[in-house]
Amino acid sequence: MQYFIQQLINGLTLGSIYGLIAIGYTMVYGIIGMINFAHGDIFMVGAFTALIVFLILGAMFYSVPVVAALLIMMIVSMLLVSLYNWVIEKIAYRPLRGSFRLAPLITAIGMSIVLSNFVQVTQGPRNKPIPPMVSQVYNVYGISISLKQIIIVVVTALLLVIFWYVVNKTALGRAQRACEQDRKMAALLGVNVDRTISITFIIGASLAAVAGTLFLMYYGVVVFSDGFVPGVKAFTAAVLGGIGSIPGAVIGGLAIGFIESIWSAYFSIDYKDVAAFSILAIVLIFMPSGILGRPEVEKV
Repeated sequence: MQYFIQQLINGLTLGSIYGLIAIGYTMVYGIIGMINFAHGDIFMVGAFTALIVFLILGAMFYSVPVVAALLIMMIVSMLLVSLYNWVIEKIAYRPLRGSFRLAPLITAIGMSIVLSNFVQVTQGPRNKPIPPMVSQVYNVYGISISLKQIIIVVVTALLLVIFWYVVNKTALGRAQRACEQDRKMAALLGVNVDRTISITFIIGASLAAVAGTLFLMYYGVVVFSDGFVPGVKAFTAAVLGGIGSIPGAVIGGLAIGFIESIWSAYFSIDYKDVAAFSILAIVLIFMPSGILGRPEVEKV
């Protein structure tokens, strides 16, 4: 039983990271109906930005408190990655918003390749490790819980509470929900649709940047190709939870994390990805809209 609970804790940690990335996918799809396949690489750029900030802090100061270092890494990563995503939306996606549906999809794949190759050229193709930032491990009734895991879960929960408040209690959230229901009607009622969409991309990138920073802290290494697999799994989480549903993205992320962790513990670790995608396929057979997704109604 202790071993099973240990895997649940590991799955909660991994699922929290997937959930933060998945929110970016589901927000963009909910408003403009587009799958931003470059979002995984935005997450990877966030991890590399945090790595560079960490190295700069280490070079400038003899000793920096871990909490301060993490906060600085997150803030700088959020700012730079949000700027990246804002520029991508403005120059790559916005001109194609009224075109046929495949055009933005192809452009998103192209932007993913551009970001991946840009990081590969500027930072090199090899793994980039960092010294352990947090090493404390607590033993609770025979279950090992590391401080890293606690930080990841607490930061994720805090961000989700803030995000829930923004979406449900602020003018920006009302504008986002209006654009999700009907962009043309929202524009007629005075909502600045372009600005709302841009802010949505910025928020999604900020969450991905935090996820990238937490990923770097947890694993202690990052490489230019790290945007692909976590990005695909986060997209899978968004689909599993119901693409367009923000709570569904979080639930899907946690589900993928639990599946991977438990499968790796009790079965072959080589097939953990197969298990996650197989369960996705099974769920979609019986629930085509995902766990919390709503069936799409054709407007006439």
